[in-house]
Amino acid sequence: MAPPNDPVNATLGLEPSEKVFDLSDGKLTVKGVVLLSHVPENVTFSSFSSICVPRDAPSSILQRVTAASHKGGFLGFSHVSPSDRLINSLGSFRGRNFLSIFRFKTWWSTQWVGNSGSDLQMETQWILIEVPETESYVVIIPIIEKSFRSALHPGSDDHVKICAESGSTQVRASSFGAIAYVHVAENPYNLMREAYSALRVHLDSFRLLEEKTVPRIVDKFGWCTWDAFYLTVNPVGVWHGLKDFSEGGVAPRFVVIDDGWQSVNFDDEDPNEDAKNLVLGGEQMTARLHRFEEGDKFRKYQKGLLLGPNAPSFNPETIKELISKGIEAEHLGKQAAAISAGGSDLAEIELMIVKVREEIDDLFGGKGKESNESGGCCCKAAECGGMKDFTTDLRTEFKGLDDVYVWHALCGGWGGVRPGTTHLDSKIIPCKLSPGLVGTMKDLAVDKIVEGSIGLVHPHQANDLYDSMHSYLAQTGVTGVKIDVIHSLEYVCEEYGGRVEIAKAYYDGLTNSIIKNFNGSGIIASMQQCNDFFFLGTKQIPFGRVGDDFWFQDPNGDPMGVFWLQGVHMIHCSYNSLWMGQIIQPDWDMFQSDHECAKFHAGSRAICGGPVYVSDSVGSHDFDLIKKLVFPDGTVPKCIYFPLPTRDCLFRNPLFDQKTVLKIWNFNKYGGVIGAFNCQGAGWDPKGKKFKGFPECYKAISCTVHVTEVEWDQKKEAEHMGKAEEYVVYLNQAEVLHLMTPVSEPLQLTIQPSTFELYNFVPVEKLGSSNIKFAPIGLTNMFNSGGTIQELEYIEKDVKVKVKGGGRFLAYSTQSPKKFQLNGSDAAFQWLPDGKLTLNLAWIEENDGVSDLAIFF
Repeated sequence: MAPPNDPVNATLGLEPSEKVFDLSDGKLTVKGVVLLSHVPENVTFSSFSSICVPRDAPSSILQRVTAASHKGGFLGFSHVSPSDRLINSLGSFRGRNFLSIFRFKTWWSTQWVGNSGSDLQMETQWILIEVPETESYVVIIPIIEKSFRSALHPGSDDHVKICAESGSTQVRASSFGAIAYVHVAENPYNLMREAYSALRVHLDSFRLLEEKTVPRIVDKFGWCTWDAFYLTVNPVGVWHGLKDFSEGGVAPRFVVIDDGWQSVNFDDEDPNEDAKNLVLGGEQMTARLHRFEEGDKFRKYQKGLLLGPNAPSFNPETIKELISKGIEAEHLGKQAAAISAGGSDLAEIELMIVKVREEIDDLFGGKGKESNESGGCCCKAAECGGMKDFTTDLRTEFKGLDDVYVWHALCGGWGGVRPGTTHLDSKIIPCKLSPGLVGTMKDLAVDKIVEGSIGLVHPHQANDLYDSMHSYLAQTGVTGVKIDVIHSLEYVCEEYGGRVEIAKAYYDGLTNSIIKNFNGSGIIASMQQCNDFFFLGTKQIPFGRVGDDFWFQDPNGDPMGVFWLQGVHMIHCSYNSLWMGQIIQPDWDMFQSDHECAKFHAGSRAICGGPVYVSDSVGSHDFDLIKKLVFPDGTVPKCIYFPLPTRDCLFRNPLFDQKTVLKIWNFNKYGGVIGAFNCQGAGWDPKGKKFKGFPECYKAISCTVHVTEVEWDQKKEAEHMGKAEEYVVYLNQAEVLHLMTPVSEPLQLTIQPSTFELYNFVPVEKLGSSNIKFAPIGLTNMFNSGGTIQELEYIEKDVKVKVKGGGRFLAYSTQSPKKFQLNGSDAAFQWLPDGKLTLNLAWIEENDGVSDLAIFF
């Protein structure tokens, strides 16, 4: 173990520099300011350069890390006796604002703020502390050392505790030299980039987003089948769903066939037969994969079945009724469990459950059967081509469909792989949760997996597991996978070297398969928001979820949850992007366009910097809303970065402090954007260990917005725009223009609950030597109007603009143009004295929807 305060050496070729951190006399100071007090004597601090050995990283990253290496270092600690789980205080603090990310379930993380070490939540992934004395910020990141993974926990008397655990009683240690990383910077966004760059070099077990190729779905519109079908997903339904979108004028460029397509069954069933009549996710969480090929619903698909005039019809109301009955059965099951715990008579409720299950079976066409509408077909198995013929038919009918992704759990199925049904060595392993996870939110998925255990394929066969699944899928025309249930590995790691070692084996196998079968980028990571995954599983994975699932209603029955859950989702996504966005392209997940808060979601997706995809039920769409997000060719006007909270939101609570509006900033190619969202009305309840509504907070909130809140220096392509003398500001929802300078007063706005405003900031250009000022806004019928501007060129007193899309083009101009040309021909335009210059554009298919504008003054 490195001694405390080990001086900077030449490991990275550095000259000695200022001593930023110091640990002495029980105090950890940063630039002379006390950060942590009452630091135990067994805690050590070591400079970054004394610990880190240069690894294989691009020179640009090594240079960045080298330049900032004096600003970071490692904390360690030692115990007398070795253990597989060690907890130690790192010191205490009080009266300092902090922002943290903690794991509220096995799979999902979110934001939490406070001002003392005791305010932290269990399973904290990092903590950002404000140091106003030096106008700087410090981040403490628990990391991985040897076979141990760490997290921060709250301690008594304002202490911050670190927990290092291997996950296996057979893997023990007593001391660590680098179990947490600390870093300081004056800019909080630079801080996160510098810190995770340093860890990328130090650990050499993951890669940064800038090193990877993102999947081609990243700027496309898509459809996910999950909320539309849940486990009832089937070829006929998928076909009619895509047909709906196509006929509505927004054909998806990708489809994600979610959970429900696989071959799964239960341990007490015929090992060669699929489980039948499953509706909701909880029903199959104890089921296991019994073959790598698709389940019977897709396996029995017959080539051309849906291409001819006699294609099977589809009634979406049947699916909706099935889902309704499934929810009813689930609620009755919860009631039965509660009654059982109370010792009451269960006879009546059990009869109700039997009745609902019979109704579900009838909707499927009878017990043990699948109806044509819910997935079967009439052909003999030998005549069917399965998933391959289905994807071929999809592409034949839907010409713009670039990608077909399918879902699977990291271990194969929710319950893993059933022993004896494949060529792999699978073994039923009972699940054990760490004490840290036991202290998080109660979760149906966790309870069901623990109930059923996991059929774990031996880690030595992880390569074979993924290649067996993915090589088959690739041959059927599937181009990518959505990997879910990722952190279940930590439940079953006792016999396999602990959580770090089993994760390495599985993630290496997954990495190799993605490279071989899906072009190295065809993957969406989900249920993955724990540091094990980010530090060990992201060498290849470039894209992943930054929020919990979209919930269309509160599963616990709060009728207001239909509203407040949506703000919670946005908080998850925006704050998680601060760290996850360093490593993966943030995915804000799907939503439903006909939901009560669909427009609220759409506003955030418009500036999320990634794909826009919905999970609409067949026949249930708001096409007018979707068309504000999506071009007719299925692409989206995507921002060039990912959105992050503005500085004034970092240490605030935009969910239930009754005063903070969530503001997130991002860039377009020729401007910046700030989205302001009123998310108030719900949040984490530390005592109840759950999210709940706070009705007193669901009200209108006022805020201010200013151009300087866009962090222009965070993207090289945007940096020059931050130096403009003047900006035009367009409010997309209010449809008004303002002018602003860096020293102007901020704009005031009051935002109603579950509503938003999008502020587009465009630098104003003075044309040549004239006094004419000009700035293009873009198409105002699109939420991200600035994203429609494809190219912009100023030539003396003339302007050339390429705009994608159809609708109302708006620019700011202090004078009326002498001439306006559209695609080389003179065009009629409107100019008003307030500076609004408008022109209506049509979508021209032959030009891929791009219009050439030439404006002459």
